[in-house]
Amino acid sequence: MTQQPHSEAPSPATDFNPLQIRDAVLRLLETEELPPIVQAGHPVLRQQAAPYDGQLDGTELAAFIERMREVMHAAPGVGLAAPQLGIPLQLAVLEDKYEVDPESATVRHREPMEFMVVLNPQYRPLGNETASFYEGCLSISGYQAVVTRYRNVELSYLTPEGRPVEEWFSGWQARIVQHETDHLQGVLYVDKAEMRSLSSNAEHSLRWSNPDVEDARRTLGFLHG
Repeated sequence: MTQQPHSEAPSPATDFNPLQIRDAVLRLLETEELPPIVQAGHPVLRQQAAPYDGQLDGTELAAFIERMREVMHAAPGVGLAAPQLGIPLQLAVLEDKYEVDPESATVRHREPMEFMVVLNPQYRPLGNETASFYEGCLSISGYQAVVTRYRNVELSYLTPEGRPVEEWFSGWQARIVQHETDHLQGVLYVDKAEMRSLSSNAEHSLRWSNPDVEDARRTLGFLHG
C-alpha cells in the first residue's frame, strides 16, 4: 500500500514448488540493488500465494523480510506483500510512521503502526462499520481510488518464529491490514474500488486531498446514497 493514502471470488491457485520459491528469493537477495516492485498485469499479483510452510530457513526468511522492509521504505509505502516482489508467498511487512496532517489523521483514524511481519494472514470484520477513503498501491503506480473497507478487523497470522497471533486493528491500520492481506489472495484494491473515483496522483493532490472524500463523491459521482 502506498504511503499516500467479503465475498471475493478466490483467485486461481498455482502449483507452487517450494524449491522454486526459495531459489527466487535467493536470487533476489544476491543482488545489491533493491528489486523493482511488480506492476499490475503481472500474473503473480493475480494468484493465490503459497502459504508459508518452511520454504525458507530462518536466516533466509530474516534476510528476505529485511529486503522487503528496505523496498517498502524506499517506495515509500506503509505495506508490501511478497508477490509485489514477484515471490508467490503469503508474507507481508507493514509499518506506518509517517508524519501526517493532524486533521487527516483524526478523520481517517490514522495512528502510527510499528513494523510488523505477517505470515499466512487472514482477517475477519469486527462488526459491520465501514469507512471510505482514497488509497493507492505500489503495484498500480500513479493512481488512487476510493475503497470502502471495514473499520475494525481481527487479523490471524503467524510470526516469523511460527507463533500464531490474533490481533485487532481499527481505522487506518485496519485498512493497511486488509490491503496487504488481499494481495496474498490475488486481490488488488481496484477490485474493491469506486472506479468513478479513480484519479492520478497529480489530480488527487490538486483536487481530492481533503481528509474525507465528500467533495470527490459529489463531483465525480460515486457512493450514491
